[in-house]
Formats: sequence, C-alpha cells, structure tokens
Amino acid sequence: MKAVTISHPGPPDVLTLQEVAEPSVGPRDVLIDVDATALNRADLLQRRGNYPPPADAPPYPGLECAGVILSVGDEVTGWQPGDRVMALLGGGGYAERVAIPANQLMPVPRTLTLREAAAIPEAWLTAYSNMVEIGRLSAGEKVLIHAGASGVGSAAIQIAKQRKAFVATTVSAAKIEAVRNGGADLIIDYGAENFADRIGAEIGGVDLIVDFIGAPYWQDNLRALKLWGRLVLVGLMGGRQVDFDLGMMLRKKLSLHGSTLRDRTNAQKASLIERFVVDLLPGFDDGTLHPVLDDSLFTLETIVDAHRHMEANRNIGKIVVTIRHDTAPRPL
Repeated sequence: MKAVTISHPGPPDVLTLQEVAEPSVGPRDVLIDVDATALNRADLLQRRGNYPPPADAPPYPGLECAGVILSVGDEVTGWQPGDRVMALLGGGGYAERVAIPANQLMPVPRTLTLREAAAIPEAWLTAYSNMVEIGRLSAGEKVLIHAGASGVGSAAIQIAKQRKAFVATTVSAAKIEAVRNGGADLIIDYGAENFADRIGAEIGGVDLIVDFIGAPYWQDNLRALKLWGRLVLVGLMGGRQVDFDLGMMLRKKLSLHGSTLRDRTNAQKASLIERFVVDLLPGFDDGTLHPVLDDSLFTLETIVDAHRHMEANRNIGKIVVTIRHDTAPRPL
C-alpha cells in the first residue's frame, strides 16, 4: 500500500509518498480502507521531530481517518466488513489502509460523507474532552475559545453553544465571518485589539478558557478569567516558556489544566469515545452539529502542499486529505 513517510525531521518537503508494508491485524483490531484523513498541528510537530508517535502506533503521520472496514479480528464484535467508520488514531492516517483497535472506532453519521467524517475524530474529541470533561463547562457560563476558526476551535464553539454557554473567540480579521457564522457571541480580532481588555469591558470576564497558543497569551488569559476561572491548555503554538507572577492565580482562585489526547491509553480513549458517541454523535444526524472543512482540496500526492497550507494558517476548519481515488460507490 501507499503511505506518507518522514525521511528525516524538517520542512514539508521531507514528506514522501511511497510503498510500505500492509498493516497486520490483531484479534481485537479492524482493517480500514481509508477514504480520507485530516491534518492536525501534531502532524507538523511530528514531521519536525518534536512529537514522536507512541511506541505501538504506525510511524506515518495522521491522527484520524474515515473509511470502510475491510476485515475484523477474530475477537471483534459489533463491527463487520463494509461498515462506514471514522477512527481516532495514534498514527498512520496518511496511508491507504490502517489497522486499529476496534474500540477506537465510531460509526459515520448517516448524513455525512466519508470526507466530512474524517474531520471529526481528533478535533471533536479534543474539544469535547477539554471543554466538557476537563473544563466542566455548564449552561450560562462564559467561555473564551482561542483560534476559533481552526478545526478544534470550530468544534468547540458548536459544543459550547449546544451547552447554552456564551462564546467569545479570537481570530484573525480574515476569519471573523467564519466564526460569526459558527455561532460565536463575541468575536475579537487578535491583531487589532487586546482580548483581555475587550472581554473585561464587555462581559467582565469568562469562566473557562480553552487555549492552543500558550506563552504569548498566558498573562492575558489570567486577566480575562473571572474568580474561580479555569484555563485548559491544549497546545503551545506560540511557545512554552512564560515568566509571570503567581499572585494572580492565588487572588482569583484560578485552576490550570494541561491536556493532550494522543498519548492517552487505549482504554482512556475508548472511554472518551463511548461518551462522545452518546452525547454528541446524534447531533450530526439531526443537523445541529457539523464538521467545518476548509475549502482546500488535497490528496496524498499533494500532502506537502497541505502542510504548507496549514503552516501558513490559511485554513478555516479542518484540512481534509482525500486518499481513495477510484469511483466505485461507497455504501450510504
């Protein structure tokens, strides 16, 4: 089969599409014929040599996919060849086929194409875990979601609105309309104004912040939080080193939570997936929730361009990469 490999740490050009060995399928695994995968910031870090895959994961990038089951292991129940599935992966999504534990699967909502479904697993499970389970967002609270036009950000906005929270978000000027259409209540152009000042002036502070940026936003995040506020740190796109006065955390009784998804155990991921399927998956069927896809079109053959597109921050929503090119119909 074909897969994208990383010849050595470096820029997008180190990504190479080549023939690799077929994955082996264990007794509790399923083999997926992959229709599409999607990019995540972790893929860029892995390519640069800063985020190696877990020991039991394939060496190829790709943390999510959607496709059709080709075969199932002897101990697998509840799934069968031909089922449309989307999957959370430890790696290996940039490939024509991938074998994963069956408990990492979710059924594709009947209203979605496989390309649309590929945009769900990593982004939506990240948003759900960090905002609902770790951040404990409840109805009537105010939440600040940074990078609101990203894949995780757009998912987080929808989840927050579903839970009847007030949503503030930061984006660049070019992406304001996208998050307005997504339901954000307060939109802040981070290039034109200070988000902590704007939040303080308009709503007096937020109960929860979901942050992907890190160091540059640290002090203003603390300023923007209300008493007993919670900061959930999900990414470090802007840097990891900060110098600050701990006094503000004491005075405002703030809580800080760090979170990653990829390195959780199989059992932890399976438990998260089970709760997500019950709490949110019905929303995709009834149309109240939807994945936001960037309008770019990439394939495994143009994966280098896809990485450049993400590094330039040009995307709105998830960058989806099509893998299956033949025209044979898929089951609906």
